[in-house]
Amino acid sequence: MIIQLEKNISAEQKADIIARVQDAKFKVTEVDTQRASYLVGTGKAEVDLRTLGQLPGILDIHRVSDDYKLVSRKWRVRPTVLDLGDGVRIGEGSLSIAAGPCSIESEAQMEKIMQHLVENDVRLMRGGVFKPRSSPYSFRGLGMDGLKLFHQMARAHGIKIVTEVMQVSQVEEMHDYVDVFQVGARNTQNFNLLDALGGVDKPVMIKRGISGTIEELLSSAEYVFSGGNEKLILCERGIRTFETASRNTLDLNAVPILKEKTHLPVVVDPSHGIGIREYVAPMALAGVMAGADGIIYEAHEKPEEAASDGQQTLNFTESARLIKNLRKVYALRQELE
Repeated sequence: MIIQLEKNISAEQKADIIARVQDAKFKVTEVDTQRASYLVGTGKAEVDLRTLGQLPGILDIHRVSDDYKLVSRKWRVRPTVLDLGDGVRIGEGSLSIAAGPCSIESEAQMEKIMQHLVENDVRLMRGGVFKPRSSPYSFRGLGMDGLKLFHQMARAHGIKIVTEVMQVSQVEEMHDYVDVFQVGARNTQNFNLLDALGGVDKPVMIKRGISGTIEELLSSAEYVFSGGNEKLILCERGIRTFETASRNTLDLNAVPILKEKTHLPVVVDPSHGIGIREYVAPMALAGVMAGADGIIYEAHEKPEEAASDGQQTLNFTESARLIKNLRKVYALRQELE
């Protein structure tokens, strides 16, 4: 069960509620987030929610059988919409588009990409400064110096940034220079990192693991929420299957399933999802029609010269065409809903 507490609840009232829940043979976990205070009760016993809900200090109470209770749509029917400030929002009611290179390479590269985004009215830029690479000899990013420059330039262009955090020790130093922390596919079950991100007041986008199930993705989000951070985004970025014709298999089944199971925003990454430039655009458009709240993809002035992932990166002409078509398809989806 989930119990949402009144903001002005007294210590005595909270203690009484906890005691009553424990008497009903439920384990109680206290969760304090940016928005509210909750008690999460886990157990298999039957309890009369109407009687329990009348206790002083309880604002609302819900029965949630899912293991991922706080991110479940069974108790929060209204979708979560994240406000990044300056008119940038992620969630139902709008289509978010985030584009940029796999890796931040230089000031000149960032300037050109930001100009491209501004020209196409895109307010979110993705780009890695810490890059997890399969080979230790590949380019691994510009680190904190690159992030500080990225942040400075993005602010000058009115752009919010999404960038990957790879380990607990980076969270604090990156905090002031990030608008959205990205948890990459390799770190989706790095529970120490998820716990650390539960303690920050910044949105966190969690990518689905390379071989992760939908429930595992939701459980990863539950770690962050239960740690105190409600500002979460889920990202379908393809999973590893037996198919070898593409880099990964973009599981668009996950989009409507996640939209039914959780109140969190859901975005699709077609660049990693299929890994082949020619197919990124059609998969992005399919993601919108499947119900995604946003699309995040890779763009570079000259993909063939990109430090990483050039084979799945759109050039500016392709990117501009995709942005235009994404908005057309989103408008069509709204007409059909």
